Amino acid sequence: MLKSVARRFRWAAEKAMPEALTLTLLLSLVTLLLGVVVMRQTPMQMVQHWYGGFWDFLAFGMQMTLILVTGYCLAMAPPVQRGLAALAGLPKTPAAAITLTALVAAAACWISWGFGLVIGPILAREVAKRVPVDYPLLVAAAYSAALCALAMGLTITAPILVATPGHFLEAEIGLIPQSQTIFGPTLMVTSVLALTGVIWAYRRMLPDAHEAVIVSPEALARMDPPPPAATQGPRRMAERLDDSRLLAWTLGAGGMAWIAYRFATQGFELDLNILNFAFLILGVVLHGSLKRYAEVFANGVRAASGIILQFPFYAGIMGMMAGSGLVLTIAQWTVSIATPQTFGFVSMLSAGLINIFVPSAGGQWAIQGPVLVEAARQLGVPAYVAVNGFTVGDLWTNFLQPFFALPALGISGLGLKDIWGYCLITLIIFGLAGMVGTLLVPMLIG
Repeated sequence: MLKSVARRFRWAAEKAMPEALTLTLLLSLVTLLLGVVVMRQTPMQMVQHWYGGFWDFLAFGMQMTLILVTGYCLAMAPPVQRGLAALAGLPKTPAAAITLTALVAAAACWISWGFGLVIGPILAREVAKRVPVDYPLLVAAAYSAALCALAMGLTITAPILVATPGHFLEAEIGLIPQSQTIFGPTLMVTSVLALTGVIWAYRRMLPDAHEAVIVSPEALARMDPPPPAATQGPRRMAERLDDSRLLAWTLGAGGMAWIAYRFATQGFELDLNILNFAFLILGVVLHGSLKRYAEVFANGVRAASGIILQFPFYAGIMGMMAGSGLVLTIAQWTVSIATPQTFGFVSMLSAGLINIFVPSAGGQWAIQGPVLVEAARQLGVPAYVAVNGFTVGDLWTNFLQPFFALPALGISGLGLKDIWGYCLITLIIFGLAGMVGTLLVPMLIG
């Protein structure tokens, strides 16, 4: 049955799904129309909101780009590549290839979403060189498993923000310990159920041999970055400096010393800045050469080019949603139908709906968070219920909204149409797991 459903979803995606940038522009037009019709804004006002938002998130956009590119560089470091090659040689069947790739992508994303979103497709590429497995299905499994694990990941946005001293809602809700969010039952149950369901479903969606999309090892090898160029003849001083391990290790020693000092004085708090810095320093050390790191970094930028191009457009959508008041209207309407028992689930639905237009958890929480927190206060519900519902909903519609799939597509060489039909299966699985986590788990634990 799952094979048949997946085949139909994939056929629909191939026929009706536009490219990712086209979809971004269509979402922009839908948001503009909603602002005009629902919020009584003029078209020019919506365009002004769009332009204002277009440049409001450049700093966050750069942070996102860096975490993906530095994660890519870390994944392409020789020691990590040797480890991935060893892992890629373990599975002997397509089903085993799906399971291994999904579990490794999930583990990497649990540590860091930036690392997980690149390690999964890189491993999928290596596995597909050795095992004749449906390549789009394998890449979709890596992406799906990574986001399922991120529900309780160490770098998930809202739980990290509300546990950080000085966050913008501290006066209203104080600091919420991660024992109630990342390590609490709602997010853990959602994550484990979703990941288990994805692995089970994707193994059963493996197409018959005559229908499988098999990419040749030679074609996959052409996606690999070129090896370092051999130096001919005696090297000049500048070339020796470019390839100097001493310089790379000096940078690494200084960077690691700062990271250790920061954690010792400020506690083990992870944010995008410290993750980017740590990935950058560790990547330089593992590559052993500033020149080699710069070469791999350039390849990483190509893999992240979709994010770089499309993020300003999504920031423009967010500008329209916020400037017109549309995001607040949606959030207030959805929480108005909630009860103390259903509040977590309704928060999930609200966040999932808004995430289709605003795939930026930090920016979305800044707008929607105060609404959810105030609704929780009025209903007598702990604030962490709002955080957990928001987190699940924000992840949920990422399987419908393709923004975070762009790195996987850039690394794997696939198009959105190739994996979107499979991601719709994950959308259903994660939605059911989220319903259990946000609706049933709070009822069971009182």
